[in-house]
This record gives sequence, structure tokens and C-alpha cells, in this order.
Amino acid sequence: MGTDILLIGSFLLVVIGCVHSYLGEKYLLIRLFRRDNLPKLLGSDWFTKRILRFAWHLTTIAWWGFAAILYFLSQPSDNIRSEILMTTAVVFTLSGVISLLFSRGKHLSWIFFFGIACTSYFA
Repeated sequence: MGTDILLIGSFLLVVIGCVHSYLGEKYLLIRLFRRDNLPKLLGSDWFTKRILRFAWHLTTIAWWGFAAILYFLSQPSDNIRSEILMTTAVVFTLSGVISLLFSRGKHLSWIFFFGIACTSYFA
């Protein structure tokens, strides 16, 4: 029974991540970005919009990482520690790449995300 509950939770995290990203883009971010009174960071609202967009979608990636962890916990192997650390490394690598690309390196979170990815991978 515990295995089934974790698998249901894992599935729900994948679904809510998809719904969150899709509906957030369609109904929140696009409408928000039409406003002309967003804060102007680094001289324009371009950076503000990029930060809001990548931060929104990082939530989805984090939820998918939790989904993977719940999946691994539902069927624990002898390598559960490695599986969870590898999941963490993948989530933070993706977070770093998204931060780096979306902000063109201006939002320094990518440095920390890559640092966390490396420590997780090499642990």
C-alpha cells in the first residue's frame, strides 16, 4: 500500500508540474507581461520578465525532481542514496542551465545551482 501511495504522489507531481507550467504561461505570465508597470531591472522590463518566467518554470522542475524521489522511495534499491543524489544533481543542473540561458548569465543563481549539482553528483 505504501508503494502505491508514493507512486500516486509521484504521478500527481508530474501532472501538477505540467499543468502549472502550461496554465501559468497561458493565464498568468502572458497577461502579466502585457502590463506596462513591471519593475525595470537592469534598465528594462526584459530582465524582469525573464526572471519571472524562469522562476515559474523552475518550480515545475523541482516538482518533477520530487516525483522522481518519491518513485525511487516507492521501490527502494540498494542504491537509493545514489538515485536521490543523482536526481538532485539533474534538477539543479537543469535549474542552472535555465537560469543561465533565460537571464543570459545576469542572474547569478546559476552559479549556485551548478555548485549544488556538482556537490550532489560527486557525493
